[in-house]
Amino acid sequence: MAFITFNNIGIKAIAACVPPKKVYNKDLDYLIAEEEIEKTINSIGIRERREAEKNVCSSDLCYKAAEKLLADNDIDKNSIDVLLFLSQLPDYKIPATAPILQHRLGLPKTTAALDLSLGCSGYIYGLATAMSFANQIGINRVLLLVGETFTKFVNKRDKVNAPLYGDAGTATLIEKMDDQKTLIALYSDGAGEDYVKIEAGEARCPVTAVNIVPIEKEDGNIRADNEVFMDGMDVFNFALSVVPKSIKEICAFAEIELNSIDNLVLHQANRFMTDFIVKRLKFPFEKMMYCLDRYGNTSSASIPLTISSELAGKQPKSVILCGFGAGLSWGTTLLSLEKCNILQVIDY
Repeated sequence: MAFITFNNIGIKAIAACVPPKKVYNKDLDYLIAEEEIEKTINSIGIRERREAEKNVCSSDLCYKAAEKLLADNDIDKNSIDVLLFLSQLPDYKIPATAPILQHRLGLPKTTAALDLSLGCSGYIYGLATAMSFANQIGINRVLLLVGETFTKFVNKRDKVNAPLYGDAGTATLIEKMDDQKTLIALYSDGAGEDYVKIEAGEARCPVTAVNIVPIEKEDGNIRADNEVFMDGMDVFNFALSVVPKSIKEICAFAEIELNSIDNLVLHQANRFMTDFIVKRLKFPFEKMMYCLDRYGNTSSASIPLTISSELAGKQPKSVILCGFGAGLSWGTTLLSLEKCNILQVIDY
């Protein structure tokens, strides 16, 4: 595995925004037997989630997070050289959402704007892309916006996915910064494309009057083909096989002991899965960051949301981040947040 090394580039600030509407898994008695609800909540570790209103998109949550980040850090909008928007739910098929956000935020027309699309590993890939831009002569600041309103593509009668997903938008400012070093490793395995999938809606399988009708699927779950499917056991086995290994690899490359780092932030998939990974790593649970009990699985936004939720006001010197999910795709990074202003999560 080739590790990407970035020197003198770091994260200046992180902000996150969530919808104000809370939904509670205890209210899923229409879907899950009453005697099983508490057991399900304890297993997945999610008691409540945030759900965006119908007219609120991923870009709206990212916009609010970005405005907070820019204002609180007194950032001149004319200093933003590149804007990256990463989401599986852009505003439109055409045009891309990034230029729309450039205009909404009042950034100069000299700002390059680009959409990216990836699942739960997206934040790590987004950081790699943002730092690659910031590594160039003439580019000093990159604004990375990562958000999802995944609840719009989850059928409320799907007992696998309905208890899991929440919505969030985040903003991360990457810039040239002295005495900073970041290591990133990226991986993919398209053989697992069917493990997490929304089959209908794009060129391979366009939406039709038939495939957007929810019907009974495996194990009595109800959903349409343009709503998310996940094979939980396959995803669990995938994560367990690659995540601990990738974390150990990056530590070996950096010649550090895993337990010496200040914090570990994993994609907030579900508590059963991530606890299993932490146990396999023999990593101290008190240094593992969780926020999925209040926000659920927010897909690509989950890592920066967790940082904003759990590390606001702190500046850990060494952090490992690992995202993993649909694609299949995963990525791990070792970096410092000692010069990062981590802002508290705000409501939209």
